[in-house]
Amino acid sequence: MTVLVRPKALGDYKARDFRMLIDGQWVAGAEGRTIERVAPGHGVVVSRYQSATKPDAERAIAAARRAFDEGPWPRMTASERSLILLRAADMIAARADELAFLDAIESGKPINQAKGELAGAVDIWRYGAALARDLSGESYNTLGDGTLGVVLREAIGVVSIITPWNFPFLIVSQKLPFALAAGCTTVVKPSELTSGSTLVLGEILEAAGVPAGVVNIIVGTGPEAGAPLTSHPDVDMVSFTGSTGVGRLTMANAAQTLKKVSLELGGKNPQIVFPDANLDEFADAAVFGAYFNAGECCNAGSRLILHRDIAEEVTARIASLSAKVKVGDPLDPETQVGAIITPQHLEKIAGYVSSAAGEGATVSHGGAALDLGMGQFMAPTILSAVRPEMAVAREEVFGPVLSVLTFETTEEAIRIANSIDYGLSAGVWSRDFDTCLTIGRRVRAGTIWTNTFMDGASELPFGGYRQSGLGRELGRHAVEDYTETKTLNMHIGQRTHWWMPR
Repeated sequence: MTVLVRPKALGDYKARDFRMLIDGQWVAGAEGRTIERVAPGHGVVVSRYQSATKPDAERAIAAARRAFDEGPWPRMTASERSLILLRAADMIAARADELAFLDAIESGKPINQAKGELAGAVDIWRYGAALARDLSGESYNTLGDGTLGVVLREAIGVVSIITPWNFPFLIVSQKLPFALAAGCTTVVKPSELTSGSTLVLGEILEAAGVPAGVVNIIVGTGPEAGAPLTSHPDVDMVSFTGSTGVGRLTMANAAQTLKKVSLELGGKNPQIVFPDANLDEFADAAVFGAYFNAGECCNAGSRLILHRDIAEEVTARIASLSAKVKVGDPLDPETQVGAIITPQHLEKIAGYVSSAAGEGATVSHGGAALDLGMGQFMAPTILSAVRPEMAVAREEVFGPVLSVLTFETTEEAIRIANSIDYGLSAGVWSRDFDTCLTIGRRVRAGTIWTNTFMDGASELPFGGYRQSGLGRELGRHAVEDYTETKTLNMHIGQRTHWWMPR
C-alpha cells in the first residue's frame, strides 16, 4: 500500500507573471500571447509567461549575435568572466529557496529534492567559473627552425540552449555556465511548462554583471520558439536536452546550416544484480533509482536485470520498500515522489503498465494512478516477469515504473543490457571486483555505477551512447565543448620553397 501525502491548497499564493529577456530588456512577445502553467500537484495556475514565436526567437538570436560580434563578453579576460560567474553562483545560493519553490510547483517535484538540485547547481556554476580560467590551447615548437605552430581555442559563437521540464534549473546549469565561461553568447529556451526558475536566473545574471544580449531567455513551444533556434544561420551551436525523438528533429534542423549539436537524450538504464551483492543496499538504491523525480528522469534505473536465483527475493524486498514511499504534495517536506507533469503524460505512463500486463507481465506493486483530490499522481509500480522484447523493457516510460528482468549468466546480462537503442547509464551490483569491471567495460553506456546508483559530481562527464545523445556535459572538458580550435602556422625567417618548405 502506498503512503499518501494529500496536497494542501496553495492558500494566498498568486500566479506569477513573467516576461522574456531579450537584449537586456524584459519584453512581451510579438503576438501578445501568454502561456498559463497549472501546477501538476495542486491543479491551479501558478505562472504566466509571454509566449514567444519566430519573430521573438529571431530578435533574441540577433541580440546574441551582436553581443558576440561587437560586445565585451568574448573579449573579457577569463578572470573577469570567472568573477561574474562566481558572483552569479552566490546569488543563486541566496535565492535557492525561491528557485526551488518555483521548480516544485511547476514541475511537481518534491520541495526537498528541488532544494538538493539547487545546491548541486550552485556547485556547477562555481566549477564552470573555475574552468573559465583553465581554458588553454597548445604550442608546437618541434616543427623545425622555420615553423612555430600554435593552436588557439576560441568561443564557438552564439549557442542555443534548449532545456526540458524535468530538472528546470539543474539542466540549464549543466550548460549555460560553461558556454559563458568560454565566452559564448546564448539564447535559452526552457520548457514552457517549467520556465519560472530560468527566468529568475536571467535576473540573477543581469545583477551579477553579465552584459546585455549575452543571455537571452524566451519561452514558447518547440515548433514556434524552439525550431528557429535550431535552424537559424546566425546560431553556431545547439545544446539540447530532451526526448530522443525531438533530439532527431533538432539534429535535422541543425543540419541545414551544419552547426555543432550537443544532445543529451533518453535512457532505459539497467541495474545488473548478482547473488553476492549487498541486497539491502541494492534494494534501497533500486527504489531511489526508479522513483526519484517520479521516474521522470533520463537516468532512472528503470530496468532491473536480476540473477534468476535471487529475483523473487529481491523483488519482494523492493516491493516492501516501495510501499513505504511517500507520494503526494510536492510542497510537503515528507514527500518523496511528487506529481506527474501533465495529465496526458500520466495517461501515457498508465498505458505502458496496462500494455505490459496484457503481454504477460505481473504487477507486483502499484500499477495505477492515484486520486489525491487535486493534481495528478502515479503509484510507484513494479512489473515483474518482464521479457526483453516488451515495450516497457525497451522504451522510456518516464514515470515511476520499474521493470524486472532475469538472467543466468554474465554474458546473458550484458546482452540484455545492450539490447536496446539507449546507452545513457547502467549499474552493476556485486562484491566481486572482476564482475564489476567486466560489466563496466562491456555495457555500452556513458556512466557505469558500481554498487551505487545515480551518484554524480561536477567533475564527472555526463552523456550517452547511441540514441542517448551526442557529446558530454560537465567534467573538466565541459568548457571546450563550446569552443572551436584554430591553428596558427607561423613561418620564421626567409621562405625559399613553394613546395613543402622545411
